[in-house]
Amino acid sequence: MANTPHGGVLKDLYLRDATKQPALLAEAKILPSLILTDRQLCDLELILNGGFSPLDGFLNQKDYEGVVEKMRLSSGLLWPMPITLDVSQSDINASKIQPKNRIVLVDPRDYAPLAILNVADVYKPNKSNEAIKVYGADDQAHPAVHYLHNNAKDFYVGGSLEAIQPPAHYDYVANRFNPSELRAHFKKLQWTRVVAFQTRNPMHRAHRELTVRAARARKAHLLIHPVVGLTKPGDIDHYTRVRVYKALMPKYPNGMAELSLLPLAMRMGGPREAVWHALIRKNHGVTHFIVGRDHAGPGKNSKGVDFYGPYEAQEMVEKYKEEIGIEIVPFQMVAYCPDTDEYMPADEVPAGVKTLNISGTELRRRLRTGLPIPEWFSYPEVVKVLRQSHPPRAQQGFTIFFTGLHASGKNALARALQVSLNQEGSRSVSLLMSENVRTELSSELGFSKRDRDINIARQAFVAGELTRAGAAAILAPIAPYDEARKNARKTIEKYGGFYLIHVSTPLEDCIERDHDGVYERARRGEIKEFTGIDDPYEAPNDADLTVNLSEQSIAQAVHEVVLLLEKDGYVGSA
Repeated sequence: MANTPHGGVLKDLYLRDATKQPALLAEAKILPSLILTDRQLCDLELILNGGFSPLDGFLNQKDYEGVVEKMRLSSGLLWPMPITLDVSQSDINASKIQPKNRIVLVDPRDYAPLAILNVADVYKPNKSNEAIKVYGADDQAHPAVHYLHNNAKDFYVGGSLEAIQPPAHYDYVANRFNPSELRAHFKKLQWTRVVAFQTRNPMHRAHRELTVRAARARKAHLLIHPVVGLTKPGDIDHYTRVRVYKALMPKYPNGMAELSLLPLAMRMGGPREAVWHALIRKNHGVTHFIVGRDHAGPGKNSKGVDFYGPYEAQEMVEKYKEEIGIEIVPFQMVAYCPDTDEYMPADEVPAGVKTLNISGTELRRRLRTGLPIPEWFSYPEVVKVLRQSHPPRAQQGFTIFFTGLHASGKNALARALQVSLNQEGSRSVSLLMSENVRTELSSELGFSKRDRDINIARQAFVAGELTRAGAAAILAPIAPYDEARKNARKTIEKYGGFYLIHVSTPLEDCIERDHDGVYERARRGEIKEFTGIDDPYEAPNDADLTVNLSEQSIAQAVHEVVLLLEKDGYVGSA
């Protein structure tokens, strides 16, 4: 029998409101609307499908304060995480958000109406207090605290919801079970004892071993229940992870395990999050839940110390286990013993027996460099998926971003580098020259700081897409402002390599090289806001390479750029 939902009743609002759906859809056309954020979309889906039972809406002020201060709703039920709908003053004004009004909540991707919110109250939270009480510190090194202070809006809206329709999903639909569907699936399979394993990372042989051991010890079946909503910034994308999970599933004994995807927006809240995750799995019908060491931990704080102790999550779940109503299974570390070719619980390995492991850092290095990943660590089918999504550097894209004064020689250097990389022949090379960019992308822009920043942002977007596709992009704008260059780096480097090359040719030499007489026209006042004359150039202090074309040749500068690329494995790799 599936586990009883938290609070005794599964709050599946889709089922509850099914008969009202046509009327709600018609009403939605005349009500004010609010477009949701990505996190709000994840939260809404799990409220509406019962994953967040006993919640039937976003927390009102009384429930919010109870959750923040005591981990309890006003009913007295345990609930560790504030599920809030944040809005701005402009949202409040535009959508007429006030008590007793009804608001349509809209999907940000296709503007489909998803639910109607019956507004109970609008209140302004103490975000610092929320950070301290919920996450343990008001420290923006914590991703949830950073979100709270930089992304979440100033006001929260509480109220109950009426379900119109679920958000549309077009990926892995066959593996997306809501709580009602998963409970029915367990019943069809005649599963009565189910151990759930949560993950936001790829799974390897050790994960398969520890989950099988957990299921075997509890005489249970196994649910692989990964998060595919919002996870920790920098995590591997869910498309890659799900392909990994699907490659791994045949490695379990037939009939032992199922895969279901959870559209949760994680907060990385450590102990409180572990309790929350357990309650969510209880609502999905699970009877046992694996809680790992440093479960949902965000890493280190701004002082370089872990936000949470390694066993704080397990200790908090143990403290509330009677109220949670789900058996907690401690995460059991396993180690590979090469002499016997087997995995064993780490605390059962005899003294002196050799063990092997590959850290996450080492795995990423092997993927980056194309080095082999042994079968004792991961299955070939899993490695194949990871290599497809994370090819070695020689197959990844990169951007070379030249910056310098007009007539510094950066344009000639960019053209010469394009020729050199075309000769190398390992990837497509695109050159975005300022004159072409100004014509094709930014013809309406002038040379104010704002317009220059927009121009650089557009070039960075294009370069980022080229880099994502595995090409080489070469940019050669003046880019006089440090902030714009840093933003360009952020935009591009998440997709591949980014190299900032400062062409530091002195101003007097640039003036001498200026065959078009542009500097002279600027000095006469015919050109306004010209960099180097009446507008500053902020020399970068984060350049990956600095070249002065008054002192070295174009050929030498190109060679130094190529050496940078070779050092990092982008060119010249076997």
